[in-house]
Amino acid sequence: MGLKYLKQFGIILLLSFVGEILHMLLPLPVPASIYGIILLFLCLEWKIISVSAVKETSSFLIEIMPVMFIPAAVGLMDAWENIKTAWLSYAVITMVSTFVVMAVSGKAVQFIMNRRKKSGQEGK
Repeated sequence: MGLKYLKQFGIILLLSFVGEILHMLLPLPVPASIYGIILLFLCLEWKIISVSAVKETSSFLIEIMPVMFIPAAVGLMDAWENIKTAWLSYAVITMVSTFVVMAVSGKAVQFIMNRRKKSGQEGK
């Protein structure tokens, strides 16, 4: 049973490593983790990797995701002396950008759903 999890984690790590290589080779301002997740998506979409090949480990990683934000929070606390004069600006920018992203995402989904409805592809 443990070997299965090790294999699944190895697949995810391998794709993350390839994402790191792409990040070094391509002159684009895209984080390596984004390359890795796009590679994982493409491998799943093109059936190069089956969902069952990474399902349990990916579920585990999603469950522990909140723990991964602790180092970032500690880093913010550590940098408080540098950001305390502008904390209100950061808070406003964060709130405004969050609402803008939510609104644009919602409008994009509505647009796509309306196009599908008009073309008769609903539910496909």
